[in-house]
Amino acid sequence: MESVVQSVVETASEAARRGGSVLRDKFGRVDVQEKAPSDLVTDADFASQAAIEELLTSRFPSYAFLGEESTEADRESALASGRPLWVVDPLDGTANFVHRLLSFSVSIALVEDGVPTLGVVYDPMLDVLYVGDSDGRVTKNNKPIRNSGCKDLSKAMTCCSFRPGVTRQDTEVGQFLCVLERSQSMRRLGSAALNLCYLAEGCLDSYWATSVKAWDVAAGFRIASNAGVQFTSLDRSEFDVWNPRFVASSTPELQSSMLECLDPS
Repeated sequence: MESVVQSVVETASEAARRGGSVLRDKFGRVDVQEKAPSDLVTDADFASQAAIEELLTSRFPSYAFLGEESTEADRESALASGRPLWVVDPLDGTANFVHRLLSFSVSIALVEDGVPTLGVVYDPMLDVLYVGDSDGRVTKNNKPIRNSGCKDLSKAMTCCSFRPGVTRQDTEVGQFLCVLERSQSMRRLGSAALNLCYLAEGCLDSYWATSVKAWDVAAGFRIASNAGVQFTSLDRSEFDVWNPRFVASSTPELQSSMLECLDPS
């Protein structure tokens, strides 16, 4: 079993680096389209996914594959297969990538029975690889990491993700203001996968999101969970990777304070 786990980790890591190489090559010279207003996609997204999918499916042909840029029919087929499932975001942080901001990543998770058992996130511009495996290990470039242990919201570096097109009347804005007023500092960085890795290594203390997808956070969930991060859905139920409206914090005490802002009921 150990050899299987290691093979999965090594293959996912190699695939993430392969996708990252594509992104580096295309950085600053991409064709951009809108999937929806303010929701961007580039030829780099598709090229990265193709490189990742080719490697993963050739090494593990019995596993299903679901990528952000897969067709809806292919996603439904992968979900219905009942097989171990690769869940991939070939470019998390597309808007940053388009605007040449150096905060984007490749995210690869293995989901089994609805639970991410492996997470790999690669920052191609800094050449940093985060890995969380099914045995509870979590590393950054092969060195163990742990969350900050922050308990006090007034001392916390917090972060959030908003959907495109948010307006001042939306609930997210009220949540943002509450956390902004009570925390030490607030950031909106543009890559959900990297946000969860920063939480895992203690650069961030809490992060919440209301509009991300499974491929954005499945890998980061495994990485951050292995680092001791607490996850709760915004309705205070258990975290659901297929409906990831959640808050994640370094400690139960900080998580409780965040939930007071995000779900005061």
